[in-house]
Amino acid sequence: MTSGPEVLCVGESMAMFVPAEAGPPDEVKRWLRTIGGAESNVACNLPALGVSSGWVSAVGDDPFGRAMVREIAAKGVDVSACSVDPLRPTGLYIKESGAGGSPVRYYRTGSAASAMGPEVLDRLDLDGVRVLHLSGITPALSDSCLALVRALLDLPRGDRLISFDVNFRPALWTGRDPGLLAELAGQADIVLTGDDEAQRVWGTGDPADLRALLPGPRTLVVKHGERGATLVEGEPLFSPALRVDVVEPVGAGDAFAAGFLAATLRGAEPLARLRQGHLQAAVTLLTHDDVGVPLPRPVVDSLLQADPDEWRSARLTGEGLVRT
Repeated sequence: MTSGPEVLCVGESMAMFVPAEAGPPDEVKRWLRTIGGAESNVACNLPALGVSSGWVSAVGDDPFGRAMVREIAAKGVDVSACSVDPLRPTGLYIKESGAGGSPVRYYRTGSAASAMGPEVLDRLDLDGVRVLHLSGITPALSDSCLALVRALLDLPRGDRLISFDVNFRPALWTGRDPGLLAELAGQADIVLTGDDEAQRVWGTGDPADLRALLPGPRTLVVKHGERGATLVEGEPLFSPALRVDVVEPVGAGDAFAAGFLAATLRGAEPLARLRQGHLQAAVTLLTHDDVGVPLPRPVVDSLLQADPDEWRSARLTGEGLVRT
């Protein structure tokens, strides 16, 4: 039997539309269809980092769903555990792109993925899977999706790790208790969160205070936006983010997660794990898409090995790496 991917990502992805021309969104006539979804973003980033990945979800029996599965597979992702729902549609969302962050409008109520439940476990092959990656988006979609996440967290782990990216989306938690995120994250092995969303969920974005509130997970990563990220596995370790000429920020957090997980699976040192996360986020910040074009290997190697001054002087632009 062929072993499964090293990292298996479970969660909804949607057809995403971004403007294909400049101008106010209500005047744009041409839109580009692509793919958006936290878990599939992580899965699509990993093969370029030398880590095999799989994506588990449900899509509608419609052109959007078929295109999504085909395009995610084209990134080198195993999609064999995805299912097609003959009754429910594939979700979609509209992203009004901008360097400072832009409105994202979701049309996902009643989607195929929102109907997923614990029965998904029946089609999972976990042989060879080293990390099961989840996010806080899935339990917010429906009661059945919450039950699925609980069932995944309850699976026997052995050497397998569960990674949980908080990904707090306030609009999804309307009428639901976001305190569930704290409970679910506490059962994971690796927790990634932004300090702003941690403030909403735990009442603090301070890494040391968060560690006191999350004693269970062996690894805690607190992201501080463009400032950097802190890894807490013992003494907190802060790494400044790489400076980037930002085109559009959505998807950078998922890319960071992929970079961090890839470096973790390779047994990299703590600072290199954070830097790999920053580097992968940077390539997404340089594009309107949720998954960017990988940096040349020599550039990655030089930045991973850079001393603190070299790292701080580096800047990624559309033309490449510059030193300032």
